[in-house]
Amino acid sequence: MAKKLWLSSLGDFSPKIILLAAEKIIADNDYLPTLHKMLNACRAVGMLAGLPSPRKAYLEVCNMPSPKAAQQWSHPAVYAAGRDCGWYFLANTIESKAFPQFSETYQQYCERVIAGEVFTVEPPAALPETSMKLASKEQALTELDNLKQLLR
Repeated sequence: MAKKLWLSSLGDFSPKIILLAAEKIIADNDYLPTLHKMLNACRAVGMLAGLPSPRKAYLEVCNMPSPKAAQQWSHPAVYAAGRDCGWYFLANTIESKAFPQFSETYQQYCERVIAGEVFTVEPPAALPETSMKLASKEQALTELDNLKQLLR
């Protein structure tokens, strides 16, 4: 049953990441790792693939100007986690409440990246072209009368 638990828990990681994590743990510790240490090591090794730490990703999300989709992100997963948490929430909530939620969401994206999923930041959609057709004099006067009525 223990083997099944380890298999199901580590199933999202590639064999290469599991091997690198195991080598790192064995080199740093006197004892064989627990499942919890192994999962953390796999996540840490996966971060080597260009993913910033949750803290750095949080700071990046908070400091990035708008429009968010038009900015240069360290990794698309950072943008996706910020988007899912909500830009307004992250900008207007104290860090002690916002960071744990962001960190959890970001960790989920990191696990998906480690599993091989690729994310992209879609550029913002262009605004529709405005009509260059001018209103007729009658239409302009009608709209002006409507505005006057609103101000009375």
